[in-house]
Amino acid sequence: ALPAVERHLATVSSAHLPFTLHLRGTGTFRPVTQVVFVAVAAGISECELLAGAISAAPELQREARFPYHPHVTVAQDVPAEALDKVYEDLADFSAVFEVAAFTLFLHSGQARWQPRRDFRLGG
Repeated sequence: ALPAVERHLATVSSAHLPFTLHLRGTGTFRPVTQVVFVAVAAGISECELLAGAISAAPELQREARFPYHPHVTVAQDVPAEALDKVYEDLADFSAVFEVAAFTLFLHSGQARWQPRRDFRLGG
């Protein structure tokens, strides 16, 4: 299904323009999952629209365990003390940057995720 997925992603990327993403502060999904993340302060709707368009491919259909929530995971499934520390350490974090592309990653089941191809927004 990889060729069909790549064609779909190329179509999606050409239909969405680059956008500004502002990451600021931390959040957590505890107690539901043991995750601390950096929050998306601006660019939320752009992320949601892009994620929705990407997941519309029949080859990518799957049942989601949780609703989509734009964020950047910074700690997951580590001891509570480590989650608390990263939550506090990054509380004042802020970064603003332009999102001009997204990347398709593949996982062989044995190695780490490997980047396969970038898809530039706006074609």
